[in-house]
Amino acid sequence: MQIQRLLKFIGFDAGLIRRISICAYEAEMNVVMHGGDGELRLLVDPKKVILEVADDGPGIADIDLALQEGYTTALPEHREMGFGAGMGLPNIQRNADSLEIHSENGQGAHLIITFESGSS
Repeated sequence: MQIQRLLKFIGFDAGLIRRISICAYEAEMNVVMHGGDGELRLLVDPKKVILEVADDGPGIADIDLALQEGYTTALPEHREMGFGAGMGLPNIQRNADSLEIHSENGQGAHLIITFESGSS
């Protein structure tokens, strides 16, 4: 919610704010479910917004597989609560203008999610 307020205050387009908010939510949920400790940073520039998310979780063993809709490594207790449908990274990829994922098994994950301010 803080991100939405900040971007609205700055004057970004509502469609762009919605896309950024979706990606922030999905990334935060991945950190909560898989990442242990994590950090989210928002870098705002007149021409683009970058959302960086890093965690110290187990990492992503197969990034291509993790980007497929429906693939999940969520624990049963997360799935029972309605999370872990395997749409987190695909939703981020769909809503971002670019997505970089840096991860290795046992090394956590680092996402760089970029949004061009001229697109919504």
